[in-house]
Amino acid sequence: MRPAPALERHCAAGPTWRCEADGEPFPCAAWRSLPLDDHLRGALLAGFTLFLRPAIRDLRGRPEGPTPPQIVRRFLWFLPMTDEEARATALRYR
Repeated sequence: MRPAPALERHCAAGPTWRCEADGEPFPCAAWRSLPLDDHLRGALLAGFTLFLRPAIRDLRGRPEGPTPPQIVRRFLWFLPMTDEEARATALRYR
């Protein structure tokens, strides 16, 4: 997934998963403020699920860090998801 030019600097990688542009937990407010439609949700789902396994590996177990279900909800913020669905997804990507 290639981000829009305004989002190119708003990227991150492990082990910290913080936005390189603003230092916020990735995906940052710049990503979360995108106007969503079904097409964009599909593109985001295809791209952001690629981050789940490495993000769970890097972030789980850190002091005061997020749990795997919290990481799933963080990276897939654009999908309505119950806690149970987030837990099941996290187990799949561990």
